[in-house]
Amino acid sequence: MFTVYAAIDIRNGNVVRLKQGDPAQQTTYSQDPIAVANRWASEGASWLHVVNLDGAFGDAATGRPNRQALSAIASSIKIKVQFGGGLRTIEDIKAAFDAGADRVVLGTAAAEDPRLVSETLARYGAERVVIGLDSRDGMIVTRGWKQSTQMPAAELGVLMHQMGVVHALYTEVGRDGMMTGPAAEMTGALAQLTELQIIASGGVRNLDDIKELLMYAHRGVAGVIIGRSLYEGTLSLRESIEAAKGY
Repeated sequence: MFTVYAAIDIRNGNVVRLKQGDPAQQTTYSQDPIAVANRWASEGASWLHVVNLDGAFGDAATGRPNRQALSAIASSIKIKVQFGGGLRTIEDIKAAFDAGADRVVLGTAAAEDPRLVSETLARYGAERVVIGLDSRDGMIVTRGWKQSTQMPAAELGVLMHQMGVVHALYTEVGRDGMMTGPAAEMTGALAQLTELQIIASGGVRNLDDIKELLMYAHRGVAGVIIGRSLYEGTLSLRESIEAAKGY
């Protein structure tokens, strides 16, 4: 199954998109995350990908309202929610699940604290955990993409698979929010190398990009997150979902 995720990135309680994860390159699309979630639900979304950007940047105080938005979305809209951003302790993860998340995304935690991944898998099961393989030129970045590492995304992915992880999210940071096309071939190669079910993210512009990613589904590319192209109107969520159904 190939799943289309509609992205809702929340910063200071607003729905925004960043370019390449840069807070200085922000576009604000709505002050009402619940209304946006309802819109994507009405267009057929089965999953939302909700990100607490303030949490990802390490601002816990500012990030709290974003978690409240998660709770409001999860309680008012009966579709599944994948939630990430600043989940770096088991208490953070429990709070996300308590707020209504169906899955959590662990990015920085996966790179810096594999024991937390093991504990989360043991408590909640592999189907409720997604590992973020966020990278710049193939090398993992952490802390809201502000810190670079010398760890290749493939190396971290293989380690996570060996630990029992099933799902991962791959973002090539240089493409995120730029609408320059996804790193489809790289995503397919990563899925094949790691044996993970990889969700593609970053750069999607139009339906042709969705169709290109579908060509790699046999390698383990299991879905795509769509953000700016939905908000800018260059891609229809309904058409994307229909294309995925046809795979």
